[in-house]
Amino acid sequence: MQEGGCVKLETMEANPSKFQVRINEREKPSPGPGCIPEGVRERWAWAEPSVWTERMLTALEEGVKGGRWYCLWDKVPKPENAQASFAKVKAKKGKPGVDHVTVEQFDKRREENLDHLIRQLREGTYRPSSVKRVEIPKPGSAKKRPLGIPTVRDRVAQGMVKQVLEPIFERDFAEHSYGFRPGRSCKDALRQVQSLLVAGYGWVVDADIQGYFDSIPHDRSMERMKAKVTDGKVLGLVEAFLKQGILEGLKHWTPEKGTPQGAVLSPLLANAYLDPLDHLMAEAGFQMVRYADDFVVLCKSEDQARRALAILQEWTGQAGLQLHPEKTRVVDATQKGGFEFLGYHFERGMKWPRKKSLAKLKDGIRAKTKRCNGHSLDAIIASIDPQLRGWFEYFKHSHKTTFRPIDQWTRMRLRSILRKRAGRRGRGRGEDHKRWQNAYFAEHGLYSLETARALASQPARR
Repeated sequence: MQEGGCVKLETMEANPSKFQVRINEREKPSPGPGCIPEGVRERWAWAEPSVWTERMLTALEEGVKGGRWYCLWDKVPKPENAQASFAKVKAKKGKPGVDHVTVEQFDKRREENLDHLIRQLREGTYRPSSVKRVEIPKPGSAKKRPLGIPTVRDRVAQGMVKQVLEPIFERDFAEHSYGFRPGRSCKDALRQVQSLLVAGYGWVVDADIQGYFDSIPHDRSMERMKAKVTDGKVLGLVEAFLKQGILEGLKHWTPEKGTPQGAVLSPLLANAYLDPLDHLMAEAGFQMVRYADDFVVLCKSEDQARRALAILQEWTGQAGLQLHPEKTRVVDATQKGGFEFLGYHFERGMKWPRKKSLAKLKDGIRAKTKRCNGHSLDAIIASIDPQLRGWFEYFKHSHKTTFRPIDQWTRMRLRSILRKRAGRRGRGRGEDHKRWQNAYFAEHGLYSLETARALASQPARR
């Protein structure tokens, strides 16, 4: 990258940084200056092609001069970038923001709305609207958590910026970071935790950053951005998103720190802020697995775990963050008690859904199986089956004793409906099990978690 900003394919003479898909230099000869390495587009297939050309991706892989990117602004207001960003916003649907404009309403006048947004960005007159802040229930808890809802227009604008910035930061993100990253998922993080436990990393630092998304200091977050990007217009827009006003009920205020959960750009900012911690733990030799602000550090001894916790406490304190004093602890996963991570409870070589995950499932089924439900049994079963199937797909690796009690509870809810329709009180019990046997519900298409688990456990046929 030249100082002025045009892409120049110029290899850095420094140790290659970690990036998502590495080129094996021993197997592939290094391309000459100005050449496009084979397969560069395939390695970055998720990057927005209207922004990230093959020449830019080559510069990304080889490293730009000084490690910082100049003159990115012209990529942001490109019509193709706007269209791609809106397509993602539309796919996620979501609620309207403070202007009450829905995704459907925005879509009806999409070309006009996007043209207007692009013109504002190019002329420098774009200003983000306030973020609508609401409280949503925490699964399995009486507490609530804040959710920020930007306007559809602002979600599109944030997506346009994200599509320009994400590959730059993704290139160097640590291997053990899984949250909100292309080609990575909760299941990848869970598999890594399981493999480390099997390998003997039984002492675990179960960490929780208190109110992470609401605590990220704006000035230090911008420093993370400036370490890789020098374009003032792009940085100015990121800062404008950080400082968007908040409308909570009738109260309007301007945040001094934090980035709203629910904003398109927030996951990237959150990952970028914790990236130095990721690399610090890796360089210190600790096995850390992180999904956004939820992470664990797995060690082979209690002493190692205590040292890892001390490093975490020191780093978070310096970064303006705080580990939750009650939720952060060192545990021996080989003993009773265990730890929780991404919806699972790990303990003594086994895992099963944590109580909150089970409560969330039951709350969803309970809402659709009230005894006064006026729909047919087939319709009720059809309404709960997708939830049962989705839940099983995520928790199918739980201990085998997990599934039968849930099946029994679900059938009890259905028997209670049938019992009421038969003119009797109370929930399904006693003779109801003979009157409406398990096979009866199976004939009506009820999804059985226990049966699904048995099928999933069968060895694959050759």
